[in-house]
Amino acid sequence: MGFQNKVALMNGRAARLAAVSAFALLAACGGQGETERGEMGQGEMVQGAAGEAVSEAEASNPLLAPWTAPFGAPPFDDIDSGHFTPAFEAAMRVHRDEIAVIAANPHEPTFDNTIAALERSGGALARVQRTFSAYASSATNDDIRAIQREMAPRLAAHRSAIFLNEALFDRIDAVYRNLETLNLAAEQARVVERTHTAFVRAGAELDGDGRARLAAIIEELAGLYTAFSQNVQKDAESFMLVLETDADTAGLPDVALGAAAQAAAERGLAGKHVVTLARSSFEPFMTFSERRDLREKLFRAWTNRGDNGNAFDNKESIRRILDLRLERARLLGYDNFAQYRTANTMAATPQNARDLLDEVWAGALAKAEAEAEEIRAAMAADGAEHPLEPWDWWRYAEKSRAARYDFNEDEVKAYLSLDNVLKAQFAVANRLFGVTFEERFDIPVYHHDVRVWEMKDAGGAHIGLFYGDYFARQGKRSGAWMSALRVQHRLDGEVTPLIMNNCNYNKPAPGEPALITLREAEVVFHEFGHALHGLMSDVTYPSIAGTSVDYDFVEFPAQIYEHWMRAPQVIEEFALHHETGEPMPAALLEKVRAAANAKSGFDNVEFIASAFVDLALHRIEDRRVIAALDINQFEDDILDAAGKPDAIAMRHRSPHFLHAFAGELYAGGYYTYMWAGVLDNDGFAAFEEAGDIFDPALAAKLRDYVYAAGNSRPAMDAYIGFRGRAPETGPLLRNRGLDRGEKPES
Repeated sequence: MGFQNKVALMNGRAARLAAVSAFALLAACGGQGETERGEMGQGEMVQGAAGEAVSEAEASNPLLAPWTAPFGAPPFDDIDSGHFTPAFEAAMRVHRDEIAVIAANPHEPTFDNTIAALERSGGALARVQRTFSAYASSATNDDIRAIQREMAPRLAAHRSAIFLNEALFDRIDAVYRNLETLNLAAEQARVVERTHTAFVRAGAELDGDGRARLAAIIEELAGLYTAFSQNVQKDAESFMLVLETDADTAGLPDVALGAAAQAAAERGLAGKHVVTLARSSFEPFMTFSERRDLREKLFRAWTNRGDNGNAFDNKESIRRILDLRLERARLLGYDNFAQYRTANTMAATPQNARDLLDEVWAGALAKAEAEAEEIRAAMAADGAEHPLEPWDWWRYAEKSRAARYDFNEDEVKAYLSLDNVLKAQFAVANRLFGVTFEERFDIPVYHHDVRVWEMKDAGGAHIGLFYGDYFARQGKRSGAWMSALRVQHRLDGEVTPLIMNNCNYNKPAPGEPALITLREAEVVFHEFGHALHGLMSDVTYPSIAGTSVDYDFVEFPAQIYEHWMRAPQVIEEFALHHETGEPMPAALLEKVRAAANAKSGFDNVEFIASAFVDLALHRIEDRRVIAALDINQFEDDILDAAGKPDAIAMRHRSPHFLHAFAGELYAGGYYTYMWAGVLDNDGFAAFEEAGDIFDPALAAKLRDYVYAAGNSRPAMDAYIGFRGRAPETGPLLRNRGLDRGEKPES
């Protein structure tokens, strides 16, 4: 069955099985993620349900005291690690009091005294946890890691006590059962449905023994997720490739050398060069280094993060996580965890997700083999007589592309300074949605690399703050992500969002511009698409605000925004040479466009390989299989059966697969990037068909049905409201240069 027919059939089901609220996500994640429930008003004192303030000693804690920075921003400059544990404890106590009052309310359950009251609860805890998350992900140290290990299971137990509170659920269930007679507004009805679903999926309908066991599972998982994440970070930070001679640095362009020199200086090795396991350090070395032995060494360190048989090895944690997830899925009535995960998404079933991956896989394999033939030709021309191995792919793919299209990545980077890419992302938002961004220098930040902008609407009114943290450093986890320090809502007056983007690019030497690749520029736009989803949120209730949408819809607003970075109009205006200020020449731009899919076979194969393994691991239904699991052999078996080329590695091997094992947002759901890929390519095609990529009518629909809507309607309804029909796979296959092929056996 084709993707369009499949999503059309699922449309009715989507109304019943749309994404859980972020409050439910917390229960599902067992410690990973951040609460989206009620937020404190700007400058408000932390109080309990009956209005009692925290103690005088607690009130002096900057995390609990009124926040007086502009727009109620966190007082990062007043916070130290010693403030967090007492703040967590006070905020959890206040939250418990709030829940107790709701659950014990003697009056008949109503929307206002149960659902809206629940929406208002937990603001103090949300504030503390979001602030802590900024440190834990972007500025961690041994103290923060210790607090994270201590608090993760305690927070999980706290959330379980709420979701498994029988009296509370009875009230929620009563409102839900009377929904049709309550005459609620559409958004209110949506919140009731999402809240009820969240509690059911968190085990509220289990009996006493089942509830107790589920709570124990969630608490243990929270600790495992934290340990997994910290192990990956510590294993990565324990490795560095020191380049000491000219031979070691042979082939590296000046930009890569500068970044490696900066990394060495930061590690007390001034005068040398260091390559780390940050992607922005890893990929340039793999692409340009002439030292095949060092490329192999770096590649093996990259792929073996979390799999080195040392104190940071994650294989046993994977087995335990999978076992606990399967047990939980069974408790909740599912055969496996993948069923549990996809039941609340657009895909609806693991097989639907696998079918989409298979549809793209066939074309990706054919394209990857064509790329491999070109790479082997480049190797032969270079005098290389060895077989093509994974540590050869980047280097010779770049040589092949340079020869075929007559340009190299370094030539393009000269026109892509990070500052200009940031200007471009803001300019696109202005042309699409009428919003503007003004940099602020009076907002506290947790690290001097962080920049802050105020977002305003077309009339100049404040909408929210946008934080950008773009450079790699020790104490910051790898990758790129969006997070919220506060979500938008207007439950008791307008609360504006505080949204953050993190990336990990090489920090340049003082006075030098940060030059990034075209793909890195697209990542900047991707994360800003997520940020706009949070910043432009326009709902009343915090549980459905911003990015609190279906797991396989949440990437759509980010991925569609990438298309504008690739647009010739944007490149022509903002891709300016960092020395001369001249725009990218038309001839080079044409080469970039021609080479856009030069490595799409590789990109799609490495991604889908990880998605295959993720799905397969979470479709295991026998705990004995998990207990005996050899993760390396399992990966090989799944990917050999799919026909993955040996010269292309998984994008994320399981022992460092943060998406799958550092939490649950993408566990059994890494496929969602591909699912959203169908949506974003089909969605941008609407602008192309209109003949104007800034078409005002389409931009208004994209704003109203997607960026501003949060989870106020089912995801498929949101997409159809914007596009006018269900999505089709054709634009994705066409844009990635992939032919439709025969579907392999699942």
